[in-house]
Amino acid sequence: MRHIDIHRLADGASFNRFHAGILAWCAIIIICDGYDLAVAGIALPSIMKEMGVTAQNAGFMVSSALFGMMFGAIFLGTIADRIGRRLAIVICLALFSVFTAAAGMSGDPYMFSLNRFLAGLGIGGVMPNVVAQMTEYSPKKIRATMVTLMFSGYAVGGMLAAVLGKGLIEGYGWQSVFLAAAAPIVLIPFILKSLPESMPFLVKNNRLAELQRILARMEPSHRAEPGDCFEVARADRADGAPIGRLFQDGRGFSTIMFWIAFFMCLFMVYALSSWLAKLMAGAGYSLGSALTFVLVLNFGAVIGAVGGGWLADRFHIKHVLVGMYALAAVSITLLGYPVPTTVLFVLVGLAGASTIGTQIVTYAYAGQFYPTAIRSTGIGWASGVGRSGAILAPIVIGTLVGMALPLQQNFVAIAIPAVIAAVSISLVSHGKSASAGNAIGKAALADTSEA
Repeated sequence: MRHIDIHRLADGASFNRFHAGILAWCAIIIICDGYDLAVAGIALPSIMKEMGVTAQNAGFMVSSALFGMMFGAIFLGTIADRIGRRLAIVICLALFSVFTAAAGMSGDPYMFSLNRFLAGLGIGGVMPNVVAQMTEYSPKKIRATMVTLMFSGYAVGGMLAAVLGKGLIEGYGWQSVFLAAAAPIVLIPFILKSLPESMPFLVKNNRLAELQRILARMEPSHRAEPGDCFEVARADRADGAPIGRLFQDGRGFSTIMFWIAFFMCLFMVYALSSWLAKLMAGAGYSLGSALTFVLVLNFGAVIGAVGGGWLADRFHIKHVLVGMYALAAVSITLLGYPVPTTVLFVLVGLAGASTIGTQIVTYAYAGQFYPTAIRSTGIGWASGVGRSGAILAPIVIGTLVGMALPLQQNFVAIAIPAVIAAVSISLVSHGKSASAGNAIGKAALADTSEA
């Protein structure tokens, strides 16, 4: 009888069409997710004008989706470790597509907020699941690059919303950009057919024939034999209460640090995503120019995510993140000061790279930190707790905008969390992470042995 360590097999596999397929599907899902999230910020000036709401009330309307994201990240992230990751991803996709479109048919702020809350359940729930999926199946030597490359689709979705928003809002009204969000529903049958299930989930449910087919595609040199026994490291077994396990084996303090970092980074991300267009419009730029800033913000996010992932695979990911948070503090602060337009575009791009891009790398670090059995749970809870920062951001910045404070003070308020996040990540105990512990845990298992 051969004993096969499925995660060692995944770690050592060479990148092939199987990995490219998972990367493509996860990226497409995140692009849709990013579009659905960014669309409210893109349409916010038009919504405020048509519905006659104040800046502070508009902040509450935007935050309704973020409330949903908080609950979605926690519960749909946690439940995925029980019902299977593929089904959880499909449920999330259906939620955010249907209810984002429904928000576009809302006639008042209350129905709009309710539909955005329900869409937020899916938007928040899908993120920890696709990160866990990509982390599990990526070869170890390019894992951070693949996760961040996949997650850069989030920024691509924001860019798509900005590009479509310019034409659709002027030609068909703000509702049109919301109605377009229903399109991803058609992808569900293809996702169910093409996206593989989590390997420990298949072992736990004795779906070994399906697992063998996945292993053969993931590592073509692997040949199934009768009586193969699949090994899962103890830390990767889904035993006991997954939430409690976030605080076991010395992970408790680092879990809290991740929660603080997620809170602070998501505060920055959603403050900029929700209010950058409005702040720039208030500074004298036209609506078209203000939306261009949103486009540049998300373009910078793609560069920051991919570049940060590349650096994280070559240097210590924790140190890379601390540097990126420091860049966020500087670039966002400088946005509030008068500079030439070219320099302003550069600063907006750097802000996108060091906020949205940094959040993506932080997801990748959390994915590497937690064992497979609690990976979706760990990422989901960090993301869910972080959503409270995302919820507060539109409200806090909306209040500041309503107070007509100087532009500099608005951007300083957005920049301060970057310093706190940098300190939090620097305090994470990397030696307690699954990526650091795998070498010890997997040494106890033979890749193949005869019994």
